[in-house]
Amino acid sequence: MATLSRGGFAFVAVVALLLAGTPVRAGQPTEQLRVEIEQVIKVLDDSELKKDGNANARRAAVRRIANEIFDFGETAKRSLARHWTPRTPAEREEFVRLFADLLERSYISRIELYGGEKIAYVGETIDGDQAVVRTRLVTRQGTEIPVEYRMHLRDGKWLVYDVVIEGVSLIANYRAQFNKIITTSSYEELVKKMKTRQEEFQQDEPSKRTSQR
Repeated sequence: MATLSRGGFAFVAVVALLLAGTPVRAGQPTEQLRVEIEQVIKVLDDSELKKDGNANARRAAVRRIANEIFDFGETAKRSLARHWTPRTPAEREEFVRLFADLLERSYISRIELYGGEKIAYVGETIDGDQAVVRTRLVTRQGTEIPVEYRMHLRDGKWLVYDVVIEGVSLIANYRAQFNKIITTSSYEELVKKMKTRQEEFQQDEPSKRTSQR
């Protein structure tokens, strides 16, 4: 499935999240992101976790923080869109689990590729329990990429549920791919493809560990 193997969204979004600087006039959503980003950076800078044999521990630590930043359940629901309603509680639980796992693995597998990028916070809008944090990612080549984080307030915490890069939504991207598979085949086929991709990630991890030694 093309979308699940693509890294463009994950690459830009994670660069922005991991390398963010101190925001200007930060409100609560931006401030929460900043605190959690600093935790990720601390993990990546940990000399013990940088050792080759601790790659899994480093990724696990980052995944724990990612779960504090993102509302994967909301992202999964919005990405499935109209196909969410017919799903049983068990199907929804399975889909959220698969979707979150694939997103997390896509993000984390690219963390060690970054270097030299900078991020500037350019604005924040809060409307009730919804918020948008607008940033600008500056690459090493000087290219500026606008990145927006759409957030909502859940249980007293602001969580990211969508990332918009150069006007293109992460959710919209997945929604189009998911809808195509379901309408041309079936929901079961979508789940099958997601499980296959998950297995591919798991098979790749031992080879990555070996190459790092």
